[in-house]
Amino acid sequence: MSNTKEEVKEEIEYQSFSDFLESTPPNQLIHISNLLKVINSFYDNYEVKKPQIQLHCESESCNGVRFFRCVTSEPVKVGIVGYHFFYLTYRCSNCQKTEKVFSLAAKASGNGEEKGECYKFGELPAYGPPIPPKLMKLIGPDRDEFLKGRRCENQGLGVGSFIYYRRVVENQKDRILGEIIKVANKIGTSKTNIEILEKAIEETQFTKALDMAKGAIPESLLINGHSPIKLLHSALSEGVHALSDEQCLEMASSVRVVLGELSERLAQALKDEAELTKALSSLMKKG
Repeated sequence: MSNTKEEVKEEIEYQSFSDFLESTPPNQLIHISNLLKVINSFYDNYEVKKPQIQLHCESESCNGVRFFRCVTSEPVKVGIVGYHFFYLTYRCSNCQKTEKVFSLAAKASGNGEEKGECYKFGELPAYGPPIPPKLMKLIGPDRDEFLKGRRCENQGLGVGSFIYYRRVVENQKDRILGEIIKVANKIGTSKTNIEILEKAIEETQFTKALDMAKGAIPESLLINGHSPIKLLHSALSEGVHALSDEQCLEMASSVRVVLGELSERLAQALKDEAELTKALSSLMKKG
């Protein structure tokens, strides 16, 4: 009686090269379906394609998703033995100023196919969604600390990103609450709530200060009906040692999103009030 061994081969998942460049974080080795142009299949001679991609352009004239085209002119030739290391530089087709540089390694699959493997070492500017300018303004002096946290988050380092973001919020607690008080004064929030926010600034214990302030936030700053300070307090009061790295990563991402939304709402509330004041002033002059 003969025994037959069945080999179960895991099906390889392929990604397009444009998707890989646009949305794959660094330190990833991915099978690419359309990585190469076949120059000479007999001699295993292949050339890396340079597809058009879509990225966020931060220039003032763009400030949104735009097409980027590769400006690396020399061909990138690869074979089936070993990885070829190279850079690709992309430039925004709209403003012709913003550039993105990818550090890559590639190898052909062979058999005259366009398929291959590609490893992304990194990219410059760093991988990840753009950080809103209003958020950078809100955290002010801790910009570098925040960017360290963002790099950790991009690399899937949960504990590191959580610690950096917590440190930023702790350091800038008074600044954030101060901006909230500006809005509260502008829109006529109750004196009691403003006093609570002022006492929260005086409170030196971080989690206690957030706990004090969470119920005194102006309604215009609520996020889907929730106080952003309460949301931050809930996330940041957790001890880092009580969470897994995956949980820390999820918490860190949530803190970043809430801070970004709060910075937008603060800026919008002050802008709306400024526009209203200007309109009233114009109308009163004519009265």
